[in-house]
Amino acid sequence: MADERQDLKPATRMVHAGTTRSAFGETSEAMFLTQGFVYDSAEAAEARFKGDDPGFVYSRYANPTVEMFEQRMCALEGAEAARATASGMAAVAASILCQVSAGDHVIAARALFGSCRWIVEQLLPRYGVETTLVDGTDPKAWERAVKPNTKLFFFESPTNPTLEIVDIAHVVAVARACGAKTVIDNVFATPLLQNPMVLGVDIVVYSTTKHIDGQGRCLGGVVLGPQDWVDEHLHDFFRHTGPSMSPFNAWVMLKGLETLPLRVAQQTKSAGAVADFLADHSAISRVVYPGRPDHPQANIVPKQMSGGSTLVAFDVKGGKRSAFAFANALEIVGISNNLGDAKSLITHPATTTHKNLSDQDRAELSIGGGTMRLSVGLEDAQDLIADLDRALAAAG
Repeated sequence: MADERQDLKPATRMVHAGTTRSAFGETSEAMFLTQGFVYDSAEAAEARFKGDDPGFVYSRYANPTVEMFEQRMCALEGAEAARATASGMAAVAASILCQVSAGDHVIAARALFGSCRWIVEQLLPRYGVETTLVDGTDPKAWERAVKPNTKLFFFESPTNPTLEIVDIAHVVAVARACGAKTVIDNVFATPLLQNPMVLGVDIVVYSTTKHIDGQGRCLGGVVLGPQDWVDEHLHDFFRHTGPSMSPFNAWVMLKGLETLPLRVAQQTKSAGAVADFLADHSAISRVVYPGRPDHPQANIVPKQMSGGSTLVAFDVKGGKRSAFAFANALEIVGISNNLGDAKSLITHPATTTHKNLSDQDRAELSIGGGTMRLSVGLEDAQDLIADLDRALAAAG
């Protein structure tokens, strides 16, 4: 069966992997909208709860539709096991909290999504977990931050919102040398443009709300890692805290995976064209795109990414006032804090996703009043460029 073969290319696996058909032999994956399951006898229920019978018990623990999505993500990522969550932040929180205890030390790159930084800076210290933020692009910074109690390294690459690139292989080497685990949020690269597990990362997380759904419909997340790590750390945390994905959302994600290669390829191509246009525009002071030779970490990009991503970061001259005027003049591109959608979306990080950071923290991350993060959609690239050009002119 195609869903069981290991030699198939990613595009084929995203259509077939993990498929479990009911007795009706349906073409599309079945949606099991059920909270619980019934048993043939009390003895059968006992066996199920003891683990002697591998069937389903409760949809908070596992569900047939959700399991299909998890298995398909494992086939795509090259992971042994996965747990699908209700949101991307549920995935991030579960991947960290399930494996740290009071007295442990976590090292994280300072360039993180605002909610991820809140977990590192605010939540973990409340429970006695020590944390250190480092410049993720500085290899020596990771090494200097290591302590005897360092348990975990956490980072994004490319980063949110300014698309910094962290040298994944180097971070993995530093972590392994001190016996720590690595967790990466790979959402900006997508599993198609970057495979962190090939580079040695232990745990990969995604907000499936982004490219995997890719059409602005449902929230979701997923944590992927080794089977023994999931069994030892994630399984009980997940089972008892309840961050599970709903069966309906899992079905939507399965449908999203079927078109992910087509969407990401087109969006990446368009993002490159948009980045080149913006780099030559007189109203733009800076463009950051991993597919361009002027990216600050351009020497690392080809070592770990097969494409430049679907996002572009840039600074509009004139600061916040000009950036707002530019965003308000756009006709095709929508103003939203989401990304990875079929529709092009733009956000002003300083006043939205990273508004809770101090002025100094934003400055360290090169997030200024004119900084914009553009998520390129499936519209015609020339229409997007014309929209951006017209809006920049309107902004003065």
